Formats: sequence, C-alpha cells, structure tokens
Amino acid sequence: MEDRYDYILEAAKQLFLRYGVKRTGMNDIAQEAGISRQTLYKAFANKDEVLRATIRSLADSVVLDIEAGLEEADGLGAQLDVVFKYAVIEHYDFLQSSPNAEDIIAGVTSTSQKELEAGAQRNTEIIARILEPYSGAIENCDLTVEQYADFIQRSSTAAKYSAKSKKHLIELLSALRMSALKVTGSV
Repeated sequence: MEDRYDYILEAAKQLFLRYGVKRTGMNDIAQEAGISRQTLYKAFANKDEVLRATIRSLADSVVLDIEAGLEEADGLGAQLDVVFKYAVIEHYDFLQSSPNAEDIIAGVTSTSQKELEAGAQRNTEIIARILEPYSGAIENCDLTVEQYADFIQRSSTAAKYSAKSKKHLIELLSALRMSALKVTGSV
C-alpha cells in the first residue's frame, strides 16, 4: 500500500504542476497513477486530502534533503546555503517549471495551508537549531533564537514568491545570509 500511496502522490504532483490544482480532478489522478477511482478513494477521500498529502510529502523530502546537506556543511553560512537551496531555491525552480504556478498557489485551500505552515515550522526549527550556537550574539540584538529563525524562514519564503527572477532570488538570499552572519558575529 505504501508504494501505491507514493505513486498516487507522484502522479498528483505531476498533474498539479501540469494543469494546476483547480483543473486536476480525482479521475485525472487515478488515471495518471494507473489505478481505479475506487482504489484512489480508498486511499484518499477527496482531492483536498491528496493535495495535503502531496504537500506533506514534499515538505518531508525538503527536511530530509536539508538534514543530509547539513551533515556536510561547515559553518553558519554553509548551513544557511543548504537551507536556502532545498527550502527556497528548489521550490522556486519547481514552481517556475509549471505553466500553472499561479493556479498551484491559488489552489491551496485553508486545510492545505495548514500543511504548508507545518512544513515552514519544521524549517524554522532547523534554522533555530543551526542558530543556537550563536544565541549570545542574537540575544545581544534583543532577539531570541526562535524569533530570528522565524524571521529568516519567513523572509526567505517571501523572497521565493516576490523575486523577479532566479538571479534576483539569489541576490535576496545572499543579503539575508550576510545579515545573519553579521548578527551572529560570524563574518
């Protein structure tokens, strides 16, 4: 069942990218996954459940990639680069690869939004963990590690959605990285 579940989510992800969330139906997902509608409905009650599970699966993948990258990263700058690569840049590229990026974003429902927020919270916790050795310097700026981690996560997410181009995104992330290095005294 686990393989079928993953296969359904991969099929849904491809359809959401190709057609957007609103124009993708359960029948489309079943057909793309090569399963019957009945089998799909046994796994997921509706499209919103599929969307939430797809978002959760993508967030899990981001966390695994970040954790693996952090094992090799030395120093705060390199650690932030890992977080930005997997949580921001690859997601930006993912959305840019879809002709229906606007519809993907617009198709997120309030319950799906909770999955996005949970993924963002996990990223914030990772950032807080890598900032913890610099807590003294952060607190000297009248911030807590949690506040600053939240700021970095939200700022990088905002950059992902507001950047004019990938080059502009990289510039914004570089500025955020430099500010973090200065706040922590790592420069």
